[in-house]
Amino acid sequence: MTSFFRVLRLFSLVAWVGGLIFFVVAVTRVAFETMPDAHTAGIIVRGTLVALHHIGFIAGLIYLISTLTLIATQRDSHLARAVEVLIVIVMMAVTGYSHFSVLPRMETDRLTLGGNVDVAPADAPARTHFERLHKVSVKLEGTVLIGGLLLVCLSPLPRRDDLDRVIF
Repeated sequence: MTSFFRVLRLFSLVAWVGGLIFFVVAVTRVAFETMPDAHTAGIIVRGTLVALHHIGFIAGLIYLISTLTLIATQRDSHLARAVEVLIVIVMMAVTGYSHFSVLPRMETDRLTLGGNVDVAPADAPARTHFERLHKVSVKLEGTVLIGGLLLVCLSPLPRRDDLDRVIF
């Protein structure tokens, strides 16, 4: 049963962190390089980000439940597991803030500007607000990615009993 929960943790982490890396490296670059205008690229990036947030919520929940189960059954009691729980909760909270607060406000600003941010005057309050929120969004996604990379480093750490069996 321990292996099952460790594999679930790994799959959820791969889906979330891999999705974040793919989003940053491929989706945003390709969208803005191939679409006819920034508005169309932005619509694609926003839709992809919403889907990525859903993946993050599901993957985070699976990771959290699997980790807590390993801790509760004392199948994996390494101190790193407690740190992982904290990191995944922070990642989910940051994802939730971005999804339920930042993205809706950006969408409101976009609609206020007639649906296309790029054609609005640079000094329009809604455009300024949109651009500020965009910077916040980028920082939030970066924070989640860093948390995910920390989990990648922590999750393979074996429990102390496993180390004792290997050494002796």
